[in-house]
Order: sequence, then C-alpha cells, then structure tokens
Amino acid sequence: MNACCAECGNIEGGGVSLKICKPCMRVKYCNAACQRKHWSKHKKECKLRAAELHDEALFKDPPAKEDCPICFLPMPARLIYCITLPPATISSVPIYDFAKANEMLAKEDTEKYYSCCGKSICRGCLYSNIMSGNKDKCPFCNSDCNKTDEESVAEMMRRVEANDATSIYMLASSYYQGLHGLQRDEDRAIELYIRAADLGCSEAHHNLTGVYHDGGDLKKAKFHLEAAAMAGHEIARYNLGIIEYNAGNREQAIKHWTIAASVGDYVAMHELRQYFEKGLVSRKSIDSALTAYNSSCADMRSEARDAYIRYAIDHNVTE
Repeated sequence: MNACCAECGNIEGGGVSLKICKPCMRVKYCNAACQRKHWSKHKKECKLRAAELHDEALFKDPPAKEDCPICFLPMPARLIYCITLPPATISSVPIYDFAKANEMLAKEDTEKYYSCCGKSICRGCLYSNIMSGNKDKCPFCNSDCNKTDEESVAEMMRRVEANDATSIYMLASSYYQGLHGLQRDEDRAIELYIRAADLGCSEAHHNLTGVYHDGGDLKKAKFHLEAAAMAGHEIARYNLGIIEYNAGNREQAIKHWTIAASVGDYVAMHELRQYFEKGLVSRKSIDSALTAYNSSCADMRSEARDAYIRYAIDHNVTE
C-alpha cells in the first residue's frame, strides 16, 4: 500500500511526494501546512517515539576505537597503568582487581599529533621512536620535526584544506588556546570544531561540550556530549552517566558507565564497582562489565606502551 499524508490523506505517487516526520520517522505529510494542522493529534506519539529512537541511538554499541597507524592497536582514552592488569578473560576476578590509571598520567594525552602528515600515534610508538634515536623525526613519514610555529601551522592548514578531521580539530584547539603563535580566537575555534565534529571527530564534539557549557548553552552542550559518546568517546560517555546520576536517573547512569567500562574507561568501572557494593548492580552484571573492561584494556596494551608508562612514572614526565 502506498503511504498517505497523515492529515489530508493524499496518497504518495502520481506527482505527490510526501516527506516523513523526522523526529519519529513514522508518519508522512505532503507539505508543512498539513504537518502543522496534524501536530495537535500527533505530538504525543511523535515525542514518545522520538525519545525511543534517541535512546536506541544513544545506547547502541560504540564504534570500534581508532588504531594507532604504527602498532595498529586501539588508542586508549586514558593512560592505563596496565602493569597491574589482571587476566582479561576471567569473570571471577575480584572486583577490586582491575587496571587503574596512574594519577600523574591520568589526564595526559595518550597520543602525539604530527602536523607533517596529520597522523596521531600512541605514546608507546612515540617512546619506541625516541629510544631508537629518532626523536627529531616523524615516526610515520620520517620528516623533520624541528619546525617553527609558523611551519607547523602552515602544515596544519594544508591538512585542513584536505578536509582532514584530526588536523581541523588540532587547528581549532590551537586557536582556542592561543597555541603555535596563533592569536586566541574563540569564534574561529568553534567554527573549526563544528567542522571537525561534522566529519565525525568525537574529540571535537567533546570540546564543543565544554565551550557551550561555559557559555551557558546547556542544550547545545548536551547535544555535543551525547554526539561524542555515540562516536565512541568514553570520557563523554562517563560524564553522561554523571549527569543522569545527578538527575536521579540511576538506571540510565549505569547503562552509560557499563558502555564506558566495556571500552576501557577505568573511572566508569570504578563507579560500577561502587554501585555493586551498594547492591544496585548484580554480580552477573559486574562480572560481565569487568570482563569486557579487562578485555578492552588487554587489547590496548603493548610492551612499548607499558614501557612508556614506567618511564613516565620513573622520570615524572608530564606534558
């Protein structure tokens, strides 16, 4: 049967083209006037279905992490102190025994961006490159890294012209923070963050969250926080759990933290452990979350990354 306009009954076809109601994706209209006339009858169903679709998208499995282009291991969101990592496939591991992040390193960048080729590599590969005596060479394209701010910005600009999302994000951050000799320009930074976000950069969505939150636009802040989480940003996912927890939505918070833990976020795993101790998360659920968490940490672990963490701790290295 052909679709028909929910207001006037016009049937699609024979020159009649209907447009679907975007929030609910359930009914169609032949024009905006019909949609406005039908709204009083449709709005309750529309809002309910739109909320269902939103939750389906928000809580679906996150996309796979991006890999380091050299070691091909998933990039961690935080520098996990994997030296203490317990077996990843044993669900009976005590809930107190899971990989932690070293406090000194927990907020350090987990990857290094190179403006020459627009690539970001993990700290393990960076460490291996330095130890091999190639500190001043890009480990991906082997170009000279001893550049002036002007040269670095020019390289970023070329990558931005090629529509490279990571480089657009890095240039936005440079404008936002006034780095690499650039004058701080928040408007230009936001423009570039939005461009990178539209290309799927989860970090750009996450940074826009902070920008709009600080500016008092909480609706846009939450939109970008959810977009970052759906794009696989586990810290954004953890923060959504905090928001839901503070709003009294315990079940929603647990869902967010379970997803974040499953991709290796230790803070989310810590929250779930606390809920388990309060009797709000079952042993089966905590075992499942812990197994996924440890497995994800194991996937991100390498000898080079462990070596970097040991080196950073021993030498008090922070950037």
